[in-house]
Amino acid sequence: MTGANDIRKTFLDFFASHGHEKVQSSPLVPHNDPTLMFVNAGMVPFKNLFTGAETRDYNRAVSSQKCVRAGGKHNDLDNVGYTARHHTFFEMLGNFSFGDYFKDNAIEFAWNLITKEYGINKDKLTVTVFHEDDEAFDLWKKIAGLSDDRIIRIATSDNFWSMGDTGPCGPCSEIFYDHGDHIWGGPPGSPEEDGDRFVEIWNLVFMQFEQLAGGERINLPKPSIDTGMGLERIAAVMQGTHDNYEIDTFRRLIEASVDATGAPENENNKASHRVIADHLRACSFLIADGVLPSNEGRGYVLRRIMRRAMRHAHLLGAKDLVMHQLAPTLVSEMGQAFPELGRAQRLIEETMKLEEARFRQMLDKGLRLLEDELEKVAEDKELPGDVAFKLYDTYGFPLDLTQDHLRGQGRKVDVDGFNTAMNEQRAKARAAWAGSGDAATEQVWFDIKDETGATEFVGYNTEHAEGQVVALVKDGTRVDAAGKDDEVLLVTNQTPFYGESGGQMGDTGTLKTDDGTALTVTDTAKMVGSLHVHKCKVEQGTIKVGDAIDMAVDGARRARLRANHSATHVLHEVLRRELGDHVTQKGSLVAPDRLRFDISHPKAVSEDELAAVEREVNRIIRDNAEVQTRLLSYDDAIEAGAMALFGEKYGDEVRVVSMGDNDAKDKPHYSVELCGGTHVGRLGDIALFTIVGESAVSSGVRRIEALTGAAAHDHLINQQKLLKDAAGQMKTSPAELTDRIAALQAERKSLEKELTEARKKAALGGGGASTGPAVKEIAGIKFLGQVLDGVQARDLRGMADDAKKSIGSGVVSLIAVNDGKAAILVGVTDDLTDKISAVDLVRTGAEALGGKGGGGRPDMAQAGGPDGSKAAEAVSAIESALGAL
Repeated sequence: MTGANDIRKTFLDFFASHGHEKVQSSPLVPHNDPTLMFVNAGMVPFKNLFTGAETRDYNRAVSSQKCVRAGGKHNDLDNVGYTARHHTFFEMLGNFSFGDYFKDNAIEFAWNLITKEYGINKDKLTVTVFHEDDEAFDLWKKIAGLSDDRIIRIATSDNFWSMGDTGPCGPCSEIFYDHGDHIWGGPPGSPEEDGDRFVEIWNLVFMQFEQLAGGERINLPKPSIDTGMGLERIAAVMQGTHDNYEIDTFRRLIEASVDATGAPENENNKASHRVIADHLRACSFLIADGVLPSNEGRGYVLRRIMRRAMRHAHLLGAKDLVMHQLAPTLVSEMGQAFPELGRAQRLIEETMKLEEARFRQMLDKGLRLLEDELEKVAEDKELPGDVAFKLYDTYGFPLDLTQDHLRGQGRKVDVDGFNTAMNEQRAKARAAWAGSGDAATEQVWFDIKDETGATEFVGYNTEHAEGQVVALVKDGTRVDAAGKDDEVLLVTNQTPFYGESGGQMGDTGTLKTDDGTALTVTDTAKMVGSLHVHKCKVEQGTIKVGDAIDMAVDGARRARLRANHSATHVLHEVLRRELGDHVTQKGSLVAPDRLRFDISHPKAVSEDELAAVEREVNRIIRDNAEVQTRLLSYDDAIEAGAMALFGEKYGDEVRVVSMGDNDAKDKPHYSVELCGGTHVGRLGDIALFTIVGESAVSSGVRRIEALTGAAAHDHLINQQKLLKDAAGQMKTSPAELTDRIAALQAERKSLEKELTEARKKAALGGGGASTGPAVKEIAGIKFLGQVLDGVQARDLRGMADDAKKSIGSGVVSLIAVNDGKAAILVGVTDDLTDKISAVDLVRTGAEALGGKGGGGRPDMAQAGGPDGSKAAEAVSAIESALGAL
């Protein structure tokens, strides 16, 4: 029982046997804390239970929570690979009590698990308590039999936990393992405590106070327990090592890295292999939970982690793309405990492969840009820090790579300047960060839910129902009544109105009471997960808490919403079959007039692919199969083949929606997904489907926009009318319109070519010239200088070549004037380029036109100028410069 998977299972089973609810790990994107970028501790999913803002049907829980620390104040990224215990991704084992048991049980559970279930030698264990916590001190002596010298009192905040400046808080008790005197370090509280000999393996938090504003601290009415034990640390202890990277999970990942890179695991390469193994876990789990690499927010942090790992693969000399090759090993190691890894494996591999290919291209580009920047800096000066940061931030070029490159030239980087630029960027990112997970929930909705319970949604099978008003909220405050013209948020005990979620817009409709009070519902939303909140305007009368109301959904609008929502399910499956099963939903909008569907796909969907998708969706619609729904446990639904969306949070019971017929015996339905939205009764109710747009949303994400039913029909009729009108304008039939357009384009191209040639001949013959003689001799050199109207700058080069041939030996200067601006070209015949430079002459002309610079070769150079009225002066300036040679 020393493998990481066994240790996790033993922990969960132990606490389940003591009345704890096994709670599935929440996604890494938090749903209940707008202050966090990622879940970074085991207690995060339970935060609202500890504050009292939420209640559940259990008061004891145990979990193994996925955590990431790579952004914000909890950022371990730069240390990963170089220490024994820093990780970007880790698992936090924890047991929790929400007002049930307290210190005595928490200490007893911890001691029995560690010493009896895990079999760890108690002589190797030392604990700490907050220096004022005599109760915990005495309990450790009583329960564990520890001597006074192995129960260390700590007076610092290390042993006092708080959720924030205000809120629940309390003392901690940490359990340390002594790895032995062959490793340097001392016990906690000693001068040598930073060594690796004594390692904290478990922290027990005793939430017994509430910190009030102003500093006062009062006792909580129901003290609680929050614990956290890093799986990697306890696995290291049980596997006889003080190094987390030596445990079984990491050993297999590192061995896979060695195989993929071809670089042995020696002292020089050890850190790189560890970085790759650690970052592989973080990246894979983030992708599985719905995060994709981008240039902002969570996607930016993911991209940093990915590129750091890919940079280390580059350092190891890997010739092939590495990261995607390691995903199967990770799935094999952790997929049983976290099945989302297996479901997302294709997406993980595709994302990593695409990102690493792009990073390698940027690496090459970054080296070239670095050389360009170095040319601007004196050899005895450091490369400016802002330049190094630009290479890092814009092109993904790491600072250490910049330093390595310069070290070979005996040069350095202004690291302080780099850090300044980095801190400025972090400050901007913090200022722009708007929170995470669900929108910040207001206390008022938790209060209402605790009092009234969840809203019962009855709208799957009806659009009309009766309900009772249980709460009214106006301007953020609960009220007992609302009158005519008031805008109010209304909650009922049950409702047929669907609250916006899963991409489907909320319902609209009307509410009425028996006494004539009437309200218009303009939107419906879900608060705190299961509270349906109707946004209303009181049209007449007064609505009061306790009133019975008649509730009617706008049926026509709902029908269009149902059709569009069902179409997204069919579209999703068709896309997976046409493009590959790496395709997964990354977002959607189900509106009454249209649908929008975002998918993970590394490139644009071609016109032929879109046509095939549209054809197949309509075929399935025409089959008119019944849409079936079932309520199953989450595990049973997944076992039945239902597709869950990565990053979505599902309850113990889920709604499974099946659509279309399938030939495969093991999967009788074409599309099977977990979904709480409303859908058509039969697929034929969708009537018609047409795609109206395909575009990019972000890196690796494509967007498809489509219409169904009457909207699709109207769109196609309009397209047909446009086609007929266009054919009429062309005096042809719609069937021959394409050939007619092609013929006209060819004719136009031919005429444009003829016109260009005519302009050239006219210009060189003098007819197109505004000023200037044809050919003159200056200092024994033939010179043709002309200012040309009606000639495009792109035609000057060909005209100059012709002019050079016509004069045999000499210099040609042509200036095209268009819209008040000028383009100038100077040509020198080959026999004169050893003493006359076209570049020097064109710069002289450009200066006369009010411009600067110009470039090219000695025989042909171009420039521009903002003042076309000085074209004649430019010709004269070139003549003068030629005469002075």
